[in-house]
Amino acid sequence: MTTDSGNYKSAFDHAQQLLQTGQFELAHAQAEAILDVHPKDAKTHYLRAAALRRLGRLEEAVLALRRLAAGTQGVAIIHQELGQALHGLGQIDDAITALRDALSIDPTLAVSWRLLGESLHSEGEAQEAEHAIRQALAHSHTHPAIVKAIDLVQQERLGMAEGICRDYLKRHPEDVTVIRLLAEIGIKLGIKEDPELLLEDCLKIAPDFHLARNTYANALGQAHKYEQALQQISYLERVDPQNFSHSILAASIEVMVGNYEAAAARYTDLTNRFPLYAQLHNSHGHALKTLGKQQDAIAAYRQAMTVKPSLGETYWNLANLKTFRFETADVSAMRQLIDTDQSAPRDYYHLCFALGKALEDDKQFDESFRYYELGNNRKQPLEGYQADDTEAETTALITHCSKARLARQPESGDPAPDPIFIVGLPRAGSTLLEQILASHSLVDGTSELREMIAIARRLGGKRNRDDESLYPEILFDLSAETCRSLGAEYLERTRIQRQEAPYFIDKMPNNFQHVALISKILPNAKIIDARRHPMATCFSGYKQLFAAGQTFTYSQTDIARYYADYARLMLHWDNVLPGKVLRVNYESVIENLEQEVRGILDYCGLPFEAACLEFHQTDRAIRTASSEQVRQPLYSGALEQWRNYESHLEPMREILAPWITLHESSL
Repeated sequence: MTTDSGNYKSAFDHAQQLLQTGQFELAHAQAEAILDVHPKDAKTHYLRAAALRRLGRLEEAVLALRRLAAGTQGVAIIHQELGQALHGLGQIDDAITALRDALSIDPTLAVSWRLLGESLHSEGEAQEAEHAIRQALAHSHTHPAIVKAIDLVQQERLGMAEGICRDYLKRHPEDVTVIRLLAEIGIKLGIKEDPELLLEDCLKIAPDFHLARNTYANALGQAHKYEQALQQISYLERVDPQNFSHSILAASIEVMVGNYEAAAARYTDLTNRFPLYAQLHNSHGHALKTLGKQQDAIAAYRQAMTVKPSLGETYWNLANLKTFRFETADVSAMRQLIDTDQSAPRDYYHLCFALGKALEDDKQFDESFRYYELGNNRKQPLEGYQADDTEAETTALITHCSKARLARQPESGDPAPDPIFIVGLPRAGSTLLEQILASHSLVDGTSELREMIAIARRLGGKRNRDDESLYPEILFDLSAETCRSLGAEYLERTRIQRQEAPYFIDKMPNNFQHVALISKILPNAKIIDARRHPMATCFSGYKQLFAAGQTFTYSQTDIARYYADYARLMLHWDNVLPGKVLRVNYESVIENLEQEVRGILDYCGLPFEAACLEFHQTDRAIRTASSEQVRQPLYSGALEQWRNYESHLEPMREILAPWITLHESSL
């Protein structure tokens, strides 16, 4: 290899060619030879580091690239290469930082956008991940119509984007990147089966398009075709073993199925392979917590904290165990991280909620509220919740679902009596009722199932953010055959969540909005309204950081207005569908457990079983925030917790005043 200064260019070009043709050992050797003569040449140092990464010598590559990044200014591809090497090591947080550094210098780097999307997806940042993957397409696709379609997806104008993609594919039917984009749009729109068919076509054309196959597996998972989804992931794990996002998706699908033992086993394997990936330890902790293995979950969360001491989510995960108590050193660490205010917004609000819980446990209520308020104030603008929209939707439900219209509807729907819906607001005692019922030999506990919401959204027919929804007016245009089909669809899609019992529970609280829909498509289903004192419910929601959804909880006025809309809608259902919904007050369950349990079982048509009174001994996976509390005997301590904060809650109390009076008079 000739490396004197006169032949530098030919030597470097040769090294580049070796790298591009996959001859990584030779490329590395050529780069080393050049550096013997030109030891300060940054381009050759970069080429050597790139060869090291491709040879799997990732630690050496990271070390070389960090030195190179420190010695150069504004070279985007160095940060991109560093991000790729860090991702390969499982140091995802550092990889995300490096990729964002690359994109801040050159926002057209499609490779950086794609890997950033994959990294964010494995971190649970689905919305931001999808944005990054779309940016990768925007900066790698040359057709202006597709760039426009991507922009429309960002604006949630999905119907227009769909039309552009379909028109484009008529002329370019084998553009697999656009087929994948159209499938993504279909998933967002809730179009049945179409995304799967599109992705199947995509993979026939390009079987090695791993991102499309990953999307296909995800689509299959969302369609509850879990076995097929896991088969696709198994293939990806064989042919693309360096990309551990496939294994992470597999673990998340095991969670969807409710197979937490398998999910925990996968996370154990992943954390052994990538011990420096904090989010994996977090996910492992979630699976263990759901299985009731609290000490193992705490150890997993502690390991995440060791890997990344500033990871606010880990502190909140520990706080969210409810029965866990922080050590003094933990409290000091949280205070310091919050006071410096150098954390990312996500870390910051997680820390605030966690510290609020730690101080509440220590009975420092005023200071505790300060941190709850700080967390809510940081979180609320990020959610974009609009209370006026909920009020309008509630009014529309009340207006359209009148007693006269419902009375004129013929009997329809699937007659199966299997589902027992528990509705209400989160933190109102629904997990307790679920645990009581799931202790019965004829009832399977599942979780907060999204199928009824998905059916309602599909009936609404919105294809762009500003479109007017057809729901609930469309309920009165459904034929008896359509109602039977929708009821059967719900039962089929939820079957994977069940065991062998004849009845099962759907604990999605937001289904209170869909009582009329449930009545039409599943007329023999039971609906239980879990009710708790309005102030206790709303304050408990206000201090709870939810993993997803429940966007109304991050403001005192928003959550109080939401409660008011919920309560007036439930009164409406009582009026137009008398006897359809059983209301169960949390306070009454605490005060007289056996009487309330017998009443619930009678309503559900179930014989009394003593196991329902010993619900805390039932061994089952529980996903919600109350998981550890319902594994203990009943206690009344939580009933009046909100009063410790009463002086801070006047905005909430003012809105809730009439509902407080009504609730207290019902006890």
